[in-house]
Amino acid sequence: MSGTASRGVRPRPPRTATLALTSAAAALSLLLTACSSGSTTATGSDGGKLTLTEMDYYNTGTTMTALPQLLNSCGKQAGVTVKRQIVPDLRTKLIQLASSHAVPDLVLLDNPDLQQLAATGALADLGAAGLSTDGLYPNVVEAGRYQGKQYGVAPGVNALALYYNKKLFTQAGVEPPTTWDELKTAAKKLTDGDKRRGLGFAVPATEEGSFQFESFFLSAGADLTKLDSDQAVSALELLDGLVTSGSSPKDVLTWTQANVEEQFANGSLAMMVNGPWQLPQLKKAGMTEYGIVPMPTPTAGGTPSGALGGEVWAAGNNGAKSRKAAEVIKCMTSAKNSLTWSELTTYVPSSRQAAAKLAAGDPDMKPFVDGIAGAQGRTAKLGAKYPAYSQALWTAVQSALSGQKSPRAALGDAQRQATR
Repeated sequence: MSGTASRGVRPRPPRTATLALTSAAAALSLLLTACSSGSTTATGSDGGKLTLTEMDYYNTGTTMTALPQLLNSCGKQAGVTVKRQIVPDLRTKLIQLASSHAVPDLVLLDNPDLQQLAATGALADLGAAGLSTDGLYPNVVEAGRYQGKQYGVAPGVNALALYYNKKLFTQAGVEPPTTWDELKTAAKKLTDGDKRRGLGFAVPATEEGSFQFESFFLSAGADLTKLDSDQAVSALELLDGLVTSGSSPKDVLTWTQANVEEQFANGSLAMMVNGPWQLPQLKKAGMTEYGIVPMPTPTAGGTPSGALGGEVWAAGNNGAKSRKAAEVIKCMTSAKNSLTWSELTTYVPSSRQAAAKLAAGDPDMKPFVDGIAGAQGRTAKLGAKYPAYSQALWTAVQSALSGQKSPRAALGDAQRQATR
């Protein structure tokens, strides 16, 4: 999710939401137990142990306590001490550090930012350092690669789905939509003037906006290397029609995904496009009468797609420390820890085995698990060029939905902007 933090420009889907304290504590206990097997000590500066530096941007929710404890436990297993630092604008900081060859030993960064950092030579090849990606989703593995080498591994991933208000749907006699025509019909029928809109989504002028739009864009069969294809135009025409008809508010141009969740929870939206990280927030708001289905597709029987969200662990290219960093990452991305981390963050485990276990035990998470296999890494084809295409894409969405340009003209400009 991709929250609001780095990525070509900054934002990504709000990644974490707080789970109930007791379940989080239980999950963390399992996670730490799983990490506490035998360790090999490396010589270094902290009581005979090597010290590894680490940076991430997790500053809310259960991860505030879970992440440092996990790093400490996995560090002990690898025989090292991990010194953590929270950096809100992580991408900018890492690019600055890369220019002076001072990237930390461990970093947890948004997956679209990985290739741009790897292109500087600042990251270690985790495969060469002995890290295996066996058992992970192939698209998740690909999202951590640059020029054929594995520079990052995700502990968990996410994608978007369609939430709907069961009570409103029952009252209106509407079924959850599976196609774009059904989505438009449901959104129109469930709109009640300014009191309630049929569908909400978040397309601000940030990476968060691109991330959300890409669920329509990629489900249409569009390709991120060609922003002005007929498929891409059809996706933007869909959103433009929803806003123009009043089925979706113009506020979508400035809303974040957190804003969309708030509007859905208070009954101002009958449907919303959002990620699994909003589940704890809905429960916290006391909303229980909701359902979740895969993103609708242009025609019946289509395969939903979207951008693969989530962060990846990477290691700075720091000589002998890189292998120790890879050992820490191996512990944190194991199948057992991937499942526990996902329970803490409301993500889908990168391990297919762990994801299947999560889906079997949590009906709310099943639609998100089902959507991961079809999700696409944003940098899979574009690599380090993705940020330029993303900015062009969100600019096009802003232009079209604000009425400045037609969807086709806006995307034509986007393609020219991205490729100059």
